[in-house]
Amino acid sequence: MRELKLSSYDYFLPEGLIATKPVEPKGQAKLLVYDRKKDSIEHLHFSDLAQILPECAIIFNDTKVIKARIYGQKDSGGKIEMLLNQPLGGSNFSCFIKGSVKAGQNLEFPSALKAQVLELKDDGSRIVKITQNERELGAHELFAILDSIGHVPLPPYIKRADNKDDESWYQSIFAKNMGAVAAPTASLHFDENMLQELKQKHEHAFITLHVGAGTFKGVENENILEHKMHSEYYEISKSAKAIINSTQKLLAVGTTSTRTVEYFVRSGASSGECDLFLHPLNPPKRVDFLLTNFHLPKSTLIMLVASFLGLEKTLELYKKAVEMKYRFYSYGDGMLII
Repeated sequence: MRELKLSSYDYFLPEGLIATKPVEPKGQAKLLVYDRKKDSIEHLHFSDLAQILPECAIIFNDTKVIKARIYGQKDSGGKIEMLLNQPLGGSNFSCFIKGSVKAGQNLEFPSALKAQVLELKDDGSRIVKITQNERELGAHELFAILDSIGHVPLPPYIKRADNKDDESWYQSIFAKNMGAVAAPTASLHFDENMLQELKQKHEHAFITLHVGAGTFKGVENENILEHKMHSEYYEISKSAKAIINSTQKLLAVGTTSTRTVEYFVRSGASSGECDLFLHPLNPPKRVDFLLTNFHLPKSTLIMLVASFLGLEKTLELYKKAVEMKYRFYSYGDGMLII
């Protein structure tokens, strides 16, 4: 069955179509609109969204990206790069470290931060205990320090150093709850005017899902059902819960909002760890419409898109987007599925 084969989710993308910065103004980003009932494609812009969106309520993700990448050195003197992934409780954190480390090793960073390596995990992540001047740090204390010494954690396919512009570019205007190490990228397209225009016509609410570095982890099993999905912390607000439990049609802004809504529908839990893997054999049960960017080949994100459209239609639309020179990935253009 083609839908279960990892190789089926590959597509050709010229490197020049990988966006390294966003379109400005935001409303000028291109928007491919696919209507499933009519089987029709329109090529519009994000500024057209409020005029063309069907009657529905909207769910946004209000997670806030932290400056999760920091540079320091090992106690032996070698340089080190650490990307925070997620808090594990107390002063323990999951992270990814560039360079070889071993359990028990100490890493030193600016502002007297120290990370002691506690465990090397099979998935490539590391568990560290973080202190400042011998005092153990919790998540929000650490996030505040990272704000002054850390770097914006740009995705690996943006092959340049982060700069001052990325601090606003790689953050949605409604970002509120700190904890993500990757942006919910569909949200990056909204400016205040676009948001207000949508709010006038559509009921809306926010969920929080702290996007982890696992979002960039490729699927490695040829049978996609054997893939172990990463988990990310989420919370669903009362207003979001009321909308989800209503009979209204629902637009999820981004794959993160989609997975959170669908996990809640399946589990009934308002907060916890979301590890839901949506694909053509596990389609959405509650989300009707999807607004999303264009995603990496062979990723769980393109498989999520295929859970709405099926594999063949997804590949057809991606091929059309390449032909029309849409910009891909985090800073790129988007697609609306209605």
